[in-house]
Amino acid sequence: MSDVRDLVILGSGPAGLTAAIYTARASLDPLVIEGEPSSTGDQPGGQLMLTTEVENFPGFPHGIMGPELMMNFRQQAERFGAVLKTEKASKVDLSQRPFGVWVGDPDAIEPTYLAKTLIVATGATSLMLDLPGEQRLLGHGVSTCATCDGFFFRDHDIAVVGGGDSALEEATFLTRFARSVTIIHRRDELRGSRIMQDRAFANPKISFLWNSQVVDVIGDQAVQSIEVENVQTKARSTLAVTGLFVAIGHRPNTDLFVGQLDMKENGYLVTETPSTRTNVDGVFACGDVQDDTYRQAITASGSGCAAAIDAERWLEAQE
Repeated sequence: MSDVRDLVILGSGPAGLTAAIYTARASLDPLVIEGEPSSTGDQPGGQLMLTTEVENFPGFPHGIMGPELMMNFRQQAERFGAVLKTEKASKVDLSQRPFGVWVGDPDAIEPTYLAKTLIVATGATSLMLDLPGEQRLLGHGVSTCATCDGFFFRDHDIAVVGGGDSALEEATFLTRFARSVTIIHRRDELRGSRIMQDRAFANPKISFLWNSQVVDVIGDQAVQSIEVENVQTKARSTLAVTGLFVAIGHRPNTDLFVGQLDMKENGYLVTETPSTRTNVDGVFACGDVQDDTYRQAITASGSGCAAAIDAERWLEAQE
């Protein structure tokens, strides 16, 4: 078991690594448990590791590849002394201080790390369709973020999967760029709010495929078309689109904290506005794990900065 550290950061996306940069510069010697690669997108670097060109992060007028941006974050944190471990936390104990963090066997008697403060930046995972070509073409026509990638589909025909507010917001936003947007929904009516439905129905660029689901994504290097099945008749058809936006929701990575940290009904962590404090003194949360509104790299970075400052001030108050 390690000695008690001032700070452990769980997660290495924009929020976690920004927190690491700030706390390392404050001489808090942060340990970042960055996660391990997985097929679900829960991996070191967060969701930006699954994107291609990022054009909306300030400071990069010509854009930057998502993995390259996260490598820059990582190198900057390490430059100031942050220690990164490519491990996945398997259990945390927030019932007493110092807090215990386990990696590997969650049934081990002793925690792997002990920490006076903890910053939770475990992010969220986009819910996917689990299709064979989906992961392969993620970032090459398949996307989970219209705000991030819509610009690349100017004058394209694209499709959006989903029927809630997220799907309707994505589709409406995408009409700024696309020639046409087809919303594909498993049911014969939408689940989104009435105002969002009215906007979508009134938009001449938006059409609907009801009682339908995507069963295949077709393309070698990029999306060329998708295969759609009617859930009632089982009849299949091919839709010629070059973009597929999956908008069926996100799942915050909060399983470790069930019963320990307060959560909203949708599973996102609750923080005390305008801070990043959770209901457990000395535990702070930042990024997509507590943000179900914006879900952008730049807002995650901003909240990571806030969590770092909150943690530093908390430690100072304990001395």
